[in-house]
Amino acid sequence: MRYVDEYRDGAAAQRLADRIRAITTRRWNVMEICGGQTHTIVKSGIDSLLPSEITLIHGPGCPVCVTPLEMIDKALAIASRPDVIFTSFGDMLRVPGSSKDLLSVKAQGGDVRMVYSPLDAVKIAQRNPERKVVFFAVGFETTAPANAMSVWQAKKLGLKNFSILCSHVLVPPAIEALLSSPSTMVQAFLAAGHVCTVMGYEEYIPISAKYKVPIVVTGFEPIDILQGVYLAVKQLEEKRYEVENQYSRSVRREGNRAAQQLIHQVFEITDRKWRGIGEIPMSGYRLRQEFSDFDAELLFEVANIQAEESPLCIAGTVLQGLKKPHECPVFGKECNPEHPLGAPMVSSEGACAAYFHYAPIRTRQEA
Repeated sequence: MRYVDEYRDGAAAQRLADRIRAITTRRWNVMEICGGQTHTIVKSGIDSLLPSEITLIHGPGCPVCVTPLEMIDKALAIASRPDVIFTSFGDMLRVPGSSKDLLSVKAQGGDVRMVYSPLDAVKIAQRNPERKVVFFAVGFETTAPANAMSVWQAKKLGLKNFSILCSHVLVPPAIEALLSSPSTMVQAFLAAGHVCTVMGYEEYIPISAKYKVPIVVTGFEPIDILQGVYLAVKQLEEKRYEVENQYSRSVRREGNRAAQQLIHQVFEITDRKWRGIGEIPMSGYRLRQEFSDFDAELLFEVANIQAEESPLCIAGTVLQGLKKPHECPVFGKECNPEHPLGAPMVSSEGACAAYFHYAPIRTRQEA
């Protein structure tokens, strides 16, 4: 804990908050992209440390939350088949589809298994040649290398019973979509450090220049986030619009070239629908044609499944930073972790879950 504790030091956090207060002369809106950062902000009370002029806006940086409803329904349709072993990370198991979730399929006899790596799913396929094994490949660029490796490895092994249901999304197009919206309130971004560990931050430089917004690559501990806010506010006050790297202990400008090469070998960029937001052009990955034998969406003929969001759930508005979770009329009532209406209430990175578990009790009572 030695090196983690220094990024959670309360006295250091207060000093940083004081420095932010000292340079702030007007109101600024800063969006953190990553859901992990949102949980740190709410759990640690970072927003209460900041001057009232600084508003932190929670963005669409939870990959589970932005997975569209019809993709969940596709997963449910595949997982319900008796010849399938459906594998997934644990945070997808309770995300609601149109009528149920993956845990409900498991309770009804479906073979749904939680794994810790897509390569675990490859091993399950090797051990069960008579069954079809599907891995739910969800995530931003962070998880793309491991998912690409699972497909590459399955092809190398000649596995005919392994496939992935791919719902990968990309951060830079989402930032552009938010900035091009006439309703945007965002003036600066804290970019997700783990995404940039893989991809670097060169893609953000033209976005920062085009829209005149500071973008600060930021880590996930309280000190990381406060340093990121300080750098973003300092740029805004000085009328500078650049990309800065707060998370230099993990992120290089060029990122991880080997991981990028593997991603681009297996995946290609495609349009992708985001839950509650809609389709964002060129904002996701799909398997390349030469790996189409591992595309579960094609193999199980579920591509045409469509679904409508619950009219009560305002997840899209929350994910765009236009409203805070407790401003939803059903927050903590009809929608709660035991009976979620949307993914942000059950995901480990969801803003609604963060507010439910960590925000003051009075916030829930006011909702």
